[in-house]
Amino acid sequence: MAVPARTCGASRPSPARTARSLPGRGPRPGPSAWRRAVGPPRPLSLLLPPLLLLPLLAAPGASAYSFPQQHTMQHWARRLEQEIDGVMRIFGGVQQLREIYKDNRNLFEVQENEPQKLVEKVAGDIESLLDRKVQALKRLADAAENFQKAHRWQDNIKEEDILYYDAKADAELDDPESEDVERGSKASTLRLDFVEDSNFKNKVNYSYTAVQIPTDIYKGSTIILNELNWTEALENVFIENRRQDPTLLWQVFGSATGVTRYYPATPWRAPKKIDLYDVRRRPWYIQGASSPKDMVIIVDVSGSVSGLTLKLMKTSVCEMLDTLSDDDYVNVASFNEKAQPVSCFTHLVQANVRNKKVFKEAVQGMVAKGTTGYKAGFEYAFDQLQNSNITRANCNKMIMMFTDGGEDRVQDVFEKYNWPNRTVRVFTFSVGQHNYDVTPLQWMACANKGYYFEIPSIGAIRINTQEYLDVLGRPMVLAGKEAKQVQWTNVYEDALGLGLVVTGTLPVFNLTQDGPGEKKNQLILGVMGIDVALNDIKRLTPNYTLGANGYVFAIDLNGYVLLHPNLKPQTTNFREPVTLDFLDAELEDENKEEIRRSMIDGNKGHKQIRTLVKSLDERYIDEVMRNYTWVPIRSTNYSLGLVLPPYSTFYLQANLSDQILQVKLPISKLKDFEFLLPSSFESEGHVFIAPREYCKDLNASDNNTEFLKNFIELMEKVTPDSKQCNNFLLHNLILDTGITQQLVERVWRDQDLNTYSLLAVFAATDGGITRVFPNKAAEDWTENPEPFNASFYRRSLDNHGYVFKPPHQDALLRPLELENDTVGILVSTAVELSLGGRTLRPAVVGVKLDLEAWAEKFKVLASNRTHQDQPQKQCGPSSHCEMDCEVNNEDLLCVLIDDGGFLVLSNQNHQWDQVGRFFSEVDANLMLALYNNSFYTRKESYDYQAACAPQPPGNLGSAPRGIFVPTIADFLNLAWWTSAAAWSLFQQLLYGIIYHSWFQADPAEAEGNPEVRESSCVMKQTQYYFGSVNASYNAIIDCGNCSRLFHAQRLTNTNLLFVVAEKPMCSQCEAGRLLQKETHSDGPEQCELVQRPRYRRGPHICFDYNATEDTSDCGRGASFPPSLGVLVSLQLLLLLGLPPRPQPQVHAHASRRL
Repeated sequence: MAVPARTCGASRPSPARTARSLPGRGPRPGPSAWRRAVGPPRPLSLLLPPLLLLPLLAAPGASAYSFPQQHTMQHWARRLEQEIDGVMRIFGGVQQLREIYKDNRNLFEVQENEPQKLVEKVAGDIESLLDRKVQALKRLADAAENFQKAHRWQDNIKEEDILYYDAKADAELDDPESEDVERGSKASTLRLDFVEDSNFKNKVNYSYTAVQIPTDIYKGSTIILNELNWTEALENVFIENRRQDPTLLWQVFGSATGVTRYYPATPWRAPKKIDLYDVRRRPWYIQGASSPKDMVIIVDVSGSVSGLTLKLMKTSVCEMLDTLSDDDYVNVASFNEKAQPVSCFTHLVQANVRNKKVFKEAVQGMVAKGTTGYKAGFEYAFDQLQNSNITRANCNKMIMMFTDGGEDRVQDVFEKYNWPNRTVRVFTFSVGQHNYDVTPLQWMACANKGYYFEIPSIGAIRINTQEYLDVLGRPMVLAGKEAKQVQWTNVYEDALGLGLVVTGTLPVFNLTQDGPGEKKNQLILGVMGIDVALNDIKRLTPNYTLGANGYVFAIDLNGYVLLHPNLKPQTTNFREPVTLDFLDAELEDENKEEIRRSMIDGNKGHKQIRTLVKSLDERYIDEVMRNYTWVPIRSTNYSLGLVLPPYSTFYLQANLSDQILQVKLPISKLKDFEFLLPSSFESEGHVFIAPREYCKDLNASDNNTEFLKNFIELMEKVTPDSKQCNNFLLHNLILDTGITQQLVERVWRDQDLNTYSLLAVFAATDGGITRVFPNKAAEDWTENPEPFNASFYRRSLDNHGYVFKPPHQDALLRPLELENDTVGILVSTAVELSLGGRTLRPAVVGVKLDLEAWAEKFKVLASNRTHQDQPQKQCGPSSHCEMDCEVNNEDLLCVLIDDGGFLVLSNQNHQWDQVGRFFSEVDANLMLALYNNSFYTRKESYDYQAACAPQPPGNLGSAPRGIFVPTIADFLNLAWWTSAAAWSLFQQLLYGIIYHSWFQADPAEAEGNPEVRESSCVMKQTQYYFGSVNASYNAIIDCGNCSRLFHAQRLTNTNLLFVVAEKPMCSQCEAGRLLQKETHSDGPEQCELVQRPRYRRGPHICFDYNATEDTSDCGRGASFPPSLGVLVSLQLLLLLGLPPRPQPQVHAHASRRL
């Protein structure tokens, strides 16, 4: 959309303006006669002839400069094109490098990438890798069920009877206020020694398992001690699994009681704040413990729900939302006399991170008023669940009602919507301390296959908002072997520091019976999981044979990427999976939507498409051809894809067999290896080698000089055919070392770079060599030593001709410090080979221009002088002359802008330090005109993986009122002391001693890595690229007295736009500024996105019903009658500043007795 320009008022012309105005020129033609540069773009056919735009006749006896004619500026453009082409032909050495490759044809072979075979092989390798983990999972799950079945429950078990390694013990010993230190319960805890293991990125002990128990669960409870007792036997199975498959990573049993036992043992990663980790809230556990869910949450906001109770409800809803995964669908509504959604979502939506965020924010706005109307709430919920015109899970259906109590049972609603089949489960939650009869709430849950829970205070929220999963697990347990199917999760961050992983999960069932002939137990014992690091899967994919712009990716049934080069989360939230959609990992278009749908459906396919891609530095957009090939990965929910540019169909493979046969020891004696030695750099140019894994024993380093040193030292010991080295990488590196050295010998060494104002020449190759000549130029070389990760390299392969890359400048940073031989502009181009009818691009060559010298040269080339030594042409007192970019640089602006809209060269000396900046920051008015005239097109997208600095809390001036605060009148009222409100307040204060920031704590910081300082956020990215205009023409920026003429023309065989414009007369002509800088954003409007959800498929299995299910265990009330004496004592302790320690509580239902 064009941004309208502001027309400035009349202003006095400057002397310079008067000097170049034609006498008798009169007023400028109006908007109807001029082509407007600010406003909606018009077809080029509407342009008036340039001669009508530019009056050139001067009055007799007057000297004046006129704006250059179009043919003059086209002449300047041709001179620029010829100069660039001439320099690149002489110094780039493209043709010479082609000849060098042909001369060395006996040293390499041309291999072909066959997409279908490649992708099928990789898919098969991944399937085999995961299948080994599946077998280990099944052994663990079977063993766990047998161990628990054989276990005898012990009512009198004590802590000292159980010996185990408590993963949090070391952290608690360091904390003098720890509850366990005070109770002296360390007698049952093992003290272990650990060794560093690079596979786990951690210190581990392979002889033991470790146990993690959530902070809000009492370790000494009978249930927990029995759990620890029978799960101890898993230790030997974990060890045997690792013996059979040494590549296994974390093996974990997550118990439904909250206990986590994992192998190998390692200390728990203690967070800065309180440890909120509970295995039952981890993405892998939730996915493995139940089938997908359609959930409607209804919240009572009648007038009786006030203060603390409403706050508890809001927190409870947020905690409930955290038990949902991307396979689930949800909506949240509030009700009193009427029901209404709390957010803009009018139907069930996917429970992804962004939708849950909308719900959580909306819930905070709920206000209590009116009277309770259960009927309105339940009717709304059932209507939501019966809506079949939307995408949903179509499995477990449930209603979760949060209320403070009521008398209505709404039996007529259940009869109408849910009976007799009872396909919708109803869970009721009594929130807060009150004296209402809870029987109606119990009846609702029991009559509809649900469960009744009580949440009297904040400490009961987490446990009671997740135990509904036990009920949903009943049909799975009763289904037996049919439900024993391994599921693979989304990508998420491992809590123990392994990085990004996927987890195979398998539910573990309780196989016991209450007695002879009794019904089978229907409890899920927990979930077994085995992690697979993404890096281990990536190692199965081809890397360097696909070229710099080829890659492998994989997606799941939600369309989320498992593998993708753009999967790079800057920070992760331990409570949420990493969910990057394929269409957000790339730039979305219709072709990619089709590919994504086909992959989700488990089909094979191949498609060549023209699409847009972002550059590696995310500053540019290129329109390219890509070949997509995809196949399903059998026995998983994943599908694998391969992306290849046409020029990567073939690749070079070094064949150094003749040299290898001549060299016995070591590889450093190979021909061409000497050109990798620093001693050769002064004559042959500096060599950077890509930091690849050439050999297993090669020490990595971020410093390329140190990495090269490590490489050379290792090559002194390694033979050419060593099994510890990757021969493909190693031989290609040595081949390219020799080939680039021959380029130095044939082209660069005998040329005088200063003659053409060049700071350096360079070549980079697929083999991992970047050679910069002369050696001293390497001091200022800032490009990535890995060519495949260098933006200039990848863009050169995708573009024909010469690609200019100015130094990157941020608008917020100070301008470039211009000093001789320090600031340069890269110009690069790909070397295309044609060998036996097979085309490939194995290298990129280029030059580095001296910015200041080429800015002067630019002025001469865009002037009336034929060469730099010719005197400047002066305009006589009675003659008429055209302006040029050199003589009239005070009145005429001449610039070269690249295809991303960044300034490359200018005839204005004061703009030289702005080279590399987005041109709108240099001349907003002119850049807007170029955009509105279709020279540039804009692409906007969102980065969902960004990291932002945490926002400071907005609580200045007063403390946050996160809890109910009693008034003076309350304290003076004896009735208040014995009331439920007082008791609830005391409970909250007591829990606050432990959970001091419950309502305000950042979950990521509380649960995650203590080093995390940033939080994930969404950033809006805007890139510009050349539009449809490929012609040369003049136009006007119509801004009243500030109107400006300009000429723009693309330079052939480059990514440059040549622009000549009048300098603005007055600053008021500034129009709206185009923005290119990445900005913080809330992302696209979620309320609109859910109306057109992206295609997805849920898991192919669903266990939500079993005719033999026993629904008699549906919850019971357990209120705690407060004592006046206890209340007064507690209050006195609080007033005296002596906070009491809470007594241990068992946060587990009696149904957990195994």
